[in-house]
Amino acid sequence: MKLNENTSVAMPIKNMLAIIGGVIIGVLAWSDLTARLTSLETSRELMNADLLKASEQTTVDKEQFLLLEDLYETIEKHQELLDKNIHNQVMLEHVEKQLEKALTDIEKLKDKVRKNGTH
Repeated sequence: MKLNENTSVAMPIKNMLAIIGGVIIGVLAWSDLTARLTSLETSRELMNADLLKASEQTTVDKEQFLLLEDLYETIEKHQELLDKNIHNQVMLEHVEKQLEKALTDIEKLKDKVRKNGTH
């Protein structure tokens, strides 16, 4: 059998419509598949961009971090001063007790000297 441009092929119309239908279904399936892949890739890229953007510190975040750091340093200084003042309070109370004892001892000595009559 020799095939050329003038060779005729006989085919039932039902088979030709089935082939055309199959090609149309294949093209639509391929189109849906590529659209879905494009949508997923776009979503992934947007999510990655959002994650990168969220992970970067903005100027406001840095300023807040510096303010918090300064507040912690100030609180630590105040705590040290408070601890020193508590220690000073204990020392002052001890000195006050010693001073009261010294005053009572001086009064006793003064009274003793008056009783003995020597000035």
